[in-house]
Amino acid sequence: MSLVVSELYKKYGNKVVVDHLSFEMKEPGVYALLGTNGAGKTTSIRMMLGMLAKDGGETLWNGKPLDTETCNVGYLAEERGLYPKYSLMDQLLYFASLRGVPKSEAKKRIKYWAKRLEAEEYLYPGQTGPEKVQPMMGTKKSFGLSGGRKKRQKPKLADQLSKGNQQKIQFMTALLSDPELLILDEPLSGLDPVNTDLFRDVIREQIAKGKYLIMSSHQMATVEEFCTDITILDRSKPVVQGNLNEIKKSYGRVNLHLKTERDAAPLIEAAGVRTVSIKEFEYQLKVTGEEQANRLLAMLIREQIPVITFDLREPSLHEIFVEKVGHGNEME
Repeated sequence: MSLVVSELYKKYGNKVVVDHLSFEMKEPGVYALLGTNGAGKTTSIRMMLGMLAKDGGETLWNGKPLDTETCNVGYLAEERGLYPKYSLMDQLLYFASLRGVPKSEAKKRIKYWAKRLEAEEYLYPGQTGPEKVQPMMGTKKSFGLSGGRKKRQKPKLADQLSKGNQQKIQFMTALLSDPELLILDEPLSGLDPVNTDLFRDVIREQIAKGKYLIMSSHQMATVEEFCTDITILDRSKPVVQGNLNEIKKSYGRVNLHLKTERDAAPLIEAAGVRTVSIKEFEYQLKVTGEEQANRLLAMLIREQIPVITFDLREPSLHEIFVEKVGHGNEME
């Protein structure tokens, strides 16, 4: 299987919002679409899926135009797409039916994902949790602690859930068809740290199953963890593309994290090393390469300044991103 995006182009009036985007996935993995707000990421995704008419280009899955007939696609949109006044269960069953999942199978999958994403209480109220009240001895009726009849709980509606829990339900809709291609637009938006880790675990599982994933995210650490190849868009145009490791290697090892037991600032200045930040005797530095870094280390040793940390590394994706789209905040 393969995914080929070729020369996608879109404009509104005289404004170009996606300017000839092309990339290819020849094997399973994660491809990242990155960019500032308004760079064209979501528009590109919608054109790939046929949700938005394109003014040029094409998206192919196994050599054929990508659509729901040629590819089993799961899509988690950045915007909330649930109907606010309909039950969550009815919506999940409806979305599953649109993807051709039989109702009996859909119910099994909903049950699995509700448990996996810790959303059972919103879909099966009264069936989970420690506060379930059992019928009293000698009667078939159920009573609360006050002695009155326990009111039957109704399933939650979408507008009764927090932003993060709505995100869980939408993630379920994307996963119910067991998609070959999973597109995640800001999947961790609005999540607390616990649920962020939960989503990350599920994403890892999908990768392990050999799925194709396209991810758009502002969380650079997450992109670095999951993605092998990236495109950075700036003002609708691709400005960086390729394998993430190769892109980082091309910059060289120019970031130096130095921590000492006493002031090293005079030696850092004498070595011609640029200081990015200082916290007590901990320094984030920018060097021209390994030669300059080693020269600084030799000076520290010669002056008998104890070195706790000396970590020379490639730039992070965050730093590369800021360089390419920061407009005036370029790295040196």
